[in-house]
Amino acid sequence: MAEKLLMKGAEAISEAAVRVGCKLFFGYPITPQNEIPEYMSKRLYEVGGHFVQAESEVAASNMIYGAAAVGARVMTSSSSPGISLKMEGLSYCAGAELPVVIVNIMRGGPGLGGIQPSQSDYFQATRPGHGDFRFLVLAPSSIQEAADLVALAFDLADEYRNPVMILGDGLIGQMMEPVVFKDHEPKEYDRSWCCTGCEGRDKNIVNSLYLEPALLEEHNHHLFRKYAAAERKEIRVEEYLMDDAEVCIAAYGTTARICKTAIAVLRAEGIKVGLVRPITLWPFPYATFRAYAPKVKVILNVEMSMGQMIEDVKMAVAEKVPVEFYGRVGGMVPTPGEVADKVRELVG
Repeated sequence: MAEKLLMKGAEAISEAAVRVGCKLFFGYPITPQNEIPEYMSKRLYEVGGHFVQAESEVAASNMIYGAAAVGARVMTSSSSPGISLKMEGLSYCAGAELPVVIVNIMRGGPGLGGIQPSQSDYFQATRPGHGDFRFLVLAPSSIQEAADLVALAFDLADEYRNPVMILGDGLIGQMMEPVVFKDHEPKEYDRSWCCTGCEGRDKNIVNSLYLEPALLEEHNHHLFRKYAAAERKEIRVEEYLMDDAEVCIAAYGTTARICKTAIAVLRAEGIKVGLVRPITLWPFPYATFRAYAPKVKVILNVEMSMGQMIEDVKMAVAEKVPVEFYGRVGGMVPTPGEVADKVRELVG
């Protein structure tokens, strides 16, 4: 039986990365994700890997570009404004089709904001950077799921040769829960494109610069064919007590866990409430929400933001059902009681 360990979320994410073959980490400290570089700075040397604290977030995002270009499994992490600084390099990674994993443990904003939990980087994750590109975005709601999704993130990055982001709020990074690290069957991925020396073969070029407009246009179409494949194959969503639900709560990450407690209270009162929790924020489970639109009276979108995922929920249901919002910001975390009160208000 696998050993169960009590770990902080940031440490569990780090250990999971090491266990699936990540040997290189480049990052820069910022709260509330500092335990990730701290853990990696010690752990990677135990497995023959390397940790580099870059001189800045910008430098770190270019270092992962180089590491991925030679075929290494590589990760970086940051929080909110740090991810903003990395975004130029991450756009280069997407343009050059490099498999990198990025962890964003969100803090409050805008600007420097505060170090408490937030979900206000949803737009940044799902509509990233400059140019036409996408991240695959995974949103865990527990420490166990965070560890499990790390393995998936590296596999998806290799499968699609594309950046994958794990998006968690400060609670995911800082709270402690039991974790079991599951055996992960290593997969073989094509590495013939890597820059590993060209003796005996044509040289490989890893690049995101296309000066000929027609070539850049075709490259964009190639990327979006790849994204379309991900939209067909990689959507992950949890549907919780939705079989008879008259009210649907839409939430992700730790906010969804809070909503489950509210649902238990409301169900005890006879109010039929369920939850749809996107696990992949991109690709987004539009079809799941669309299917429930004719079956429920209202959708309540709950976030630790001023309302960002709500735009995707509204697009999914196309005004076929009312979509309401409840949010807390600035590091304030919604309580089950607040969510329950909002549902009672909606059902009259």
